[in-house]
Amino acid sequence: MSHAPWNEPFERFAKIFDEAKKVISKDPNAMSLATVDERGQPQVRIVLLKELDARGFVFFTNGESWKAQAIDRTHRAGINFYWPQLDQQVRVEGTVEHVTAAESDAYFATRPRVSQLGAWASHQSRALDARETLEKRLADYTRQYEGKTVPRPPHWGGFRLLPERIEFWKAHEFRLHWREQYVKSGDDWDRGWLNP
Repeated sequence: MSHAPWNEPFERFAKIFDEAKKVISKDPNAMSLATVDERGQPQVRIVLLKELDARGFVFFTNGESWKAQAIDRTHRAGINFYWPQLDQQVRVEGTVEHVTAAESDAYFATRPRVSQLGAWASHQSRALDARETLEKRLADYTRQYEGKTVPRPPHWGGFRLLPERIEFWKAHEFRLHWREQYVKSGDDWDRGWLNP
């Protein structure tokens, strides 16, 4: 293993992500988010990366959702980006923290109005007796906030995954793929190769 500065894997990810955005028209920021529930059952779903900074990978969700509850319980998660057009993927594992209320407010303000209202109407991950129930709640909130700014629900906000391990994977012929990982070491990273 060799040593790498803190910003190296982030800059490397940003370069690949920029390439992905050029060739993928819909949701190049889609990532699989893995959490573990109270029974130890892994759960995976697709969420969207909304920000990358020097601390980590940011996404937003309903704080009452299964994923948010799992994160609040363990403070750990994994994400995976796969871009088949590039024959590349990036896996990230680490701890998770809430972003600040100001960060959540700023992002919420950029969402389409119906999405803002939907954040109020949806009791995410809870059983729904009929689609009409959700549509009625949405209509009720639409009337409530008619002509007004839709505030961010107190249970809705962002999470930042703080990476402890980042793996870059690139397809290679005969399934002899390139796998290189960065493992957090103090304020920097230990960098090394993995067998395919």
